[in-house]
Amino acid sequence: MSATTRKRRWLTICAITASAGLIAIPAGAAPARHGSPFGARVQDQLAAERAQSAGVMAPSLAGEDDDGGEAEEIAEGAAQYAEARTSPGVVAPGAYGAAWSSLAKLSSTGGSWRDITDLPYDSDDPRYRDFDSNSSGGSGYVTGRMAAMAADDDGYVYAGSAGGGVWRSRSGGGHWQAISDSLPSQSTGALALDGSDRLWLGTGEATTNADAYLGSGVYVLSDPHHGTFSTRSRVGGDELESTTVHALRFGGGKVWAATSEGVWSHSTKTLKGSWKQEFAPNPEYLPGGSKAHDPDSAYKNIANDIAIDPKDPSKVVLAIGWRSGDDYNGFYTKDAGGSWKRITSGLGDLPADPDGVGNVTFARSADGSRYYAIDQSPEQLNTNPDSGLEGFYVSKSGSPTGPWTKIADYEGLAASGSALNSEGYMPGVQAWYNQFLTVDPSDPNHVYAGLEEVYESKDGGATWSTVGPYWNFGFDCWSIDPAKQTGDCNATTHSDQHGVAIGRYHGKSWVYVGNDGGVYKRPLRGSQDADGHATDWTSLNDGTIDTLQYYSVGIGRDLDHGGVSVTGGLQDNGQSLLRSNDKVMGSNFGGDGGDTLTDPANGCNIAQEYVYLAIQVTQNCAVNDGSWVTDPSKITSYGIAPADNATGEARFIAPLAADLKNSSTWIAGGRHVWVQTHGYAIRSGSEWTSLRDLGAGRTATAVAASGGKVYAAWCGPCNDQGFARGIAVGNADGTGWHDINLPVDGTVPNRYLSGFAIDPQNADHVYLAVNGFSRHWTEGPGAGLGHVFESKDGGTTWKDISANLPDVPTNSAVVTPNGGLAVATDLGVVYRAPGRTTWQRVGRLPAVAVLQLKLSPDGRTLYAATHGRGISTIGVRELG
Repeated sequence: MSATTRKRRWLTICAITASAGLIAIPAGAAPARHGSPFGARVQDQLAAERAQSAGVMAPSLAGEDDDGGEAEEIAEGAAQYAEARTSPGVVAPGAYGAAWSSLAKLSSTGGSWRDITDLPYDSDDPRYRDFDSNSSGGSGYVTGRMAAMAADDDGYVYAGSAGGGVWRSRSGGGHWQAISDSLPSQSTGALALDGSDRLWLGTGEATTNADAYLGSGVYVLSDPHHGTFSTRSRVGGDELESTTVHALRFGGGKVWAATSEGVWSHSTKTLKGSWKQEFAPNPEYLPGGSKAHDPDSAYKNIANDIAIDPKDPSKVVLAIGWRSGDDYNGFYTKDAGGSWKRITSGLGDLPADPDGVGNVTFARSADGSRYYAIDQSPEQLNTNPDSGLEGFYVSKSGSPTGPWTKIADYEGLAASGSALNSEGYMPGVQAWYNQFLTVDPSDPNHVYAGLEEVYESKDGGATWSTVGPYWNFGFDCWSIDPAKQTGDCNATTHSDQHGVAIGRYHGKSWVYVGNDGGVYKRPLRGSQDADGHATDWTSLNDGTIDTLQYYSVGIGRDLDHGGVSVTGGLQDNGQSLLRSNDKVMGSNFGGDGGDTLTDPANGCNIAQEYVYLAIQVTQNCAVNDGSWVTDPSKITSYGIAPADNATGEARFIAPLAADLKNSSTWIAGGRHVWVQTHGYAIRSGSEWTSLRDLGAGRTATAVAASGGKVYAAWCGPCNDQGFARGIAVGNADGTGWHDINLPVDGTVPNRYLSGFAIDPQNADHVYLAVNGFSRHWTEGPGAGLGHVFESKDGGTTWKDISANLPDVPTNSAVVTPNGGLAVATDLGVVYRAPGRTTWQRVGRLPAVAVLQLKLSPDGRTLYAATHGRGISTIGVRELG
């Protein structure tokens, strides 16, 4: 989640206390800013965005429209990320696995990738106390989203990332080592240590946000202290290929897996033999079923967790259901005849009605005396703008069948020291996305729970403390003073909790949490201040673990230090800035970072998109000591969003590009194709001019320009139902605009058009990257074949040049100075040398999505923005 309206709203509504009195930020001081460090999002825009969500999201996601703007953004962003890969239809299982196999068979270019973001990334960097940053919020060093955690009593900690694989620490956290790079999926759903100290990995992140990738099954590592995962360690066959794994639980000699295709089990004694499907509520929607190609098939068999009775492992309760609600949602157990039946009564306070059961997490105490649960409610999600949380519960019998007693609701948690209490939202606003739960092995009444924040109870849920508040903005202890990393507040964790584990190191017990900012730890029984906030969190994101999820990258000359400055937009970790002399990378913008423009001649001239074309620009790297608090004229970044941002007529990650021949001419795409010619000196959104109205319901998916010639790809509708796409071409002076004829059954597939690469020598010579999978995998009208297309006549006609390119979603492309073509795919980078017709694999990146490629200012280095393993570079001359 990106917290979209909190810090700035707190600053503007509450005003700023200064020596001269209360100073409110004037409306004209920072154009288009209201309420958040995360983009130009005013309150009256939320209604427009909700209306847009209802129009463009898949029906199964439309229920998230009213959850206060926070959850709706990540739900819509997730839907759009998925649309790019699935429209115009449904993708058959196994597509990514087949693509990885094909990629592995390609010959390789010379050279190897170098990770340049493998150093600490400080979200509280005091150099960037900018109005648009999160600096001083308290999260400290961060990395990409962690989906699952595990830890043992020997100081070993395991962190499973959303898109960058599994990592191991031998020292109680920190000094990390990647241990799953050889697997065909780097997306983690679950990690678990069994009674034999083996580490089990369920691939496929199950947070149901669609920048989460499907997995390739479940793997086990028999020697997790020293070994690494390999394809040989997969459990069973291909039954769990192309699923997500929400939880792995053990009991009765079995491992149970809660997946996106129901509940499965397998013997823990042998890795051979197939997985057994224990239960699927709607089997006709599974692969091979009569409704397998239905657009709603992905939402019809979701299993969230499994609770096994510690006194009788034959008694099992399944938590089943889609977060937005469906008739099948509920808790299931076997009846006397051995059939799975929904529990309709006897659970106590825990809901039995489908409207009350959504995403659920279970945890039991080591002594078997307590079971705990978190329940997210579809009804709350669809009707309550404050929270989607139904509650926290305990079964004091220790049985998962209860009876269950409610021990917390969102209002009680909000009063427990939550940072959300005064921010216009409540705990659990994204309980469908944020959940973890664990019990102290030595005390059944000591519980940690995670939503957006981290909560702790030492009395079985009677009282709670927010030990890991969302951030420190809004607390009395907060100060922007750059001499104080977090003011007078204590460090906290990053927001949005997903994984938790308890382990021991050097004789002391620790709790480890994984969230959208990486991994943090504190003593299991740590200290708190008077407000219940922990005083002893430590970030474990020391730079040896790089799972940063970039959407974009920009490179410009570092005029102050020599070399280059590299910046990029990140999922929920703002905009990173790495200058050539940095030992620690800083963050100069907050929230989600979308597309990026960086002046090749001056790396401190930066334009960064938040989402929906909410763009900020700076001409000094956004270096600021926070003096804008008392003097608004000291603001060093400016909101410059085009009008499509205010009307909600732009994609979540909307395209932004500079003309190859003139870096002062920018093109942005929403419903309209926008141009501005003031470069980084732009100060207002009113300086954009509409070049082309793409039409109602259409939004730009890619833009590019060279020498005044502009290309703009669009979709609309963008979801599976009636999906359509096209290309408009014209000039930056507003002349010559027209739509290219792209028939559904023509050369260019009817799939999401994700990127252009213009030949710097000839603006009519252009390449097109096409996302999704071809018709071999995609059930939908006009899915077609191919992923890379070439036009030599300004887009009038196109030729498929995919040749031996694996059938994998492609995201962007760049023409290298020697006339070669590099293409970013969901599984790495491929390259076609000048004069060749076939493709080679570039280096040996793990199976990680590369979303954008850029060249250095001198054209000698290729930069790859990966969505899970940071930014990597390779020399262009090494490609051959």
